[in-house]
Amino acid sequence: MSDVEGYNRELAKLSKKAAGDRAYVAGDLAPTGQMMEPFGIYTFEDIVEAYKKQVRGLLDGGVDLFAIETMMDIQEARAAVLAVREMCDLPVIATMTFNADGHTINGTDPITALVTLQALGVDAFGCNCSTGPGEMIELIRRIKPYSEVPLVAKPNAGLPDLVDGKTVFQMDADEFAGYTADFIKSGVNLIGGCCGTSPEFIKKVYEASRGLSCENISPKADKMVTTSSRRYVTLYDGMLSRAAGNRIDTGMNKELMDDLLDGSMELVTEYALDLISDGAEFLIINAEDTGMDEEKILVEVVKTLSQMVQVPLCIETKSSEALDKALRIYPGRALVLTDEKTPDKLLPVASKYGAVCL
Repeated sequence: MSDVEGYNRELAKLSKKAAGDRAYVAGDLAPTGQMMEPFGIYTFEDIVEAYKKQVRGLLDGGVDLFAIETMMDIQEARAAVLAVREMCDLPVIATMTFNADGHTINGTDPITALVTLQALGVDAFGCNCSTGPGEMIELIRRIKPYSEVPLVAKPNAGLPDLVDGKTVFQMDADEFAGYTADFIKSGVNLIGGCCGTSPEFIKKVYEASRGLSCENISPKADKMVTTSSRRYVTLYDGMLSRAAGNRIDTGMNKELMDDLLDGSMELVTEYALDLISDGAEFLIINAEDTGMDEEKILVEVVKTLSQMVQVPLCIETKSSEALDKALRIYPGRALVLTDEKTPDKLLPVASKYGAVCL
């Protein structure tokens, strides 16, 4: 087994030595290359712990900040952010990679990714890899009105060609830097380069950016947006009263309780899909008063439905432990149903995971 902590510690030390006092050094966290359940054998906590090993070594090596990049799975990006946030308070930049259709490989759009990760506490968000600068500008324009954090763009030097068995990027540094003004106008705060770029590209971008500043676009109210892993929903007055019937209350349905006791998620999935077909914009999940382990049932229901439906989930519970476990594995920005009787201990848990309290 490789010494993940040791390699990262030594690489960070070498980078700090080379940078001196001329530059900051970022600890880079990239995709693990592994799939999480239900598509792979690894749990969410397995991935968090894998990143924590890397984070520990990078911290020992003295990095100044963290760059989580080239993420294709919003859940893996969440795991990386939590790994950093639970070990230090250094700045975190998170960038995801989007296909030509404007989505990640698992269907997350850039607004959904932005809202999810900035609610989780990243200090900057953006895109890297995948496309050339022209295509990435359009993604930045889409997410800017929803951004509460600085935006980052690190495009490739255009789309690659295969020439004599080698990957070749045809865009030169001058053409690449020619997009700089449009990037800044679209709302980018940090610009860099990914595949096919070099120090020459970055120098040209720096020169092209001098004296320019991004437009001040008033953001939409971030607190009014919730997400699943593949969809964002803007909340509005009256939505909660309209959604009162969109409830899956395991404690009030004996048939559902019996199905859950048998270890089946078939009936709860059927109920959820029926509610969505009737127009539900989010689903309220309650696993109290079942006579079962609320924490276990709530986590399993949230885990199952977050993979099966696109609408966001709203969690109703009085248990901070159950809420923590459910929000931790939810691949988006969840809702938490609260009222005047809500225990104060629930609010810090909701805040940690960036949930919206209704």
